[in-house]
Amino acid sequence: MSAVLLAAASPSPSPSGSTSPAVPTLKGAQESATNAASWVQQNWSTWLAIGLRVLLILVIAGVLRMVVRRAITKLIERMNRTAQAVDGTALGGLLVNVERRRQRSHAIGSVLRSVASFVIMGTAALMVLAAFEINLAPLLASAGVAGVAIGFGARNLVTDFLSGVFMILEDQYGVGDTIDAGVASGEVIEVGLRVTKLRGDNGEIWYVRNGEVKRIGNLSQGWATAGVDVTVRASEDLDKVRRTLKNVAEQMSKEEPWNELLWSPIEVLGLDSVLLDSMVVRITAKTMPGKSLTVERELRWRIKRAFDAADIRIVGGATAPVEQSEVTDPAEAVAAPSVYANSASAQHQAATPITPSTSSSSPNSISSNSNTGK
Repeated sequence: MSAVLLAAASPSPSPSGSTSPAVPTLKGAQESATNAASWVQQNWSTWLAIGLRVLLILVIAGVLRMVVRRAITKLIERMNRTAQAVDGTALGGLLVNVERRRQRSHAIGSVLRSVASFVIMGTAALMVLAAFEINLAPLLASAGVAGVAIGFGARNLVTDFLSGVFMILEDQYGVGDTIDAGVASGEVIEVGLRVTKLRGDNGEIWYVRNGEVKRIGNLSQGWATAGVDVTVRASEDLDKVRRTLKNVAEQMSKEEPWNELLWSPIEVLGLDSVLLDSMVVRITAKTMPGKSLTVERELRWRIKRAFDAADIRIVGGATAPVEQSEVTDPAEAVAAPSVYANSASAQHQAATPITPSTSSSSPNSISSNSNTGK
């Protein structure tokens, strides 16, 4: 049988006399298989150790990632429960509402989970490459150079991103707040890690980069202050003015919806300034955030009506009466240039220089002199 196989495997002579490539024989195949089996037998322990190490790294990374993400989720849920506990109380009124805290906590949780996943899985990938005995020095050097290049090229993007993260973490503002960002002001309609969207007073939408914001004035947190200055004549009775203002404040504090917008009694602070012909009385009150302008307008409306009923005059600017005098029209002295050319016009006579009193005999003397010369 072996002779038949050898005969079949032996090459037949070609007519041209050239030799064809040698076909592997059965003996060569057996030798190759034996060498492969011996190589596997010698290195199987190494490959098994590498596989177990890679599997262990992946399992540990997956378990650690799951534990960290679950811990972040539990932390976010605890923050939401704390916000719900204080909602509806006096403290909750001074803080942000539950919906805003929920949005903020979800945004923080998303950022933290993404950062944790990137760090854990990136470290696991490097450890897997190291398990295969791959030199990580060129890879880390290339990553460092690429990171530096990207950092220089996209430094504004990195600045915007980091500023957005800290704005969310510090709860500087949220959706629904009215803020003054320096470059623009309005109501916040969207808070992103790179750009914040504001709705202006005229309906326009402002896209403000978080890295460009140097200061933030939040008009919707805590409480606001409504202040009204009332200017009256210096001769008014101060006790009467104070009594009228207190009646207006008490009546406004009892009516809806002003009793909900006012978070403290309206106070008459007293005289803010005293001038020769007027004096300024200052009124202030704490209001709901963002409602100070509404309260100020209503206060001015009620004060004006109350002062009219009490015969108290509100003054402003120049309070002295203007004396009636004869007012000359400045256009009367203005005339067309052609009028001055007419020697009989009033403008021409007014513009003619006044001649001296001794100049009346001058023409005769001049004429006599001229005649004498003739």
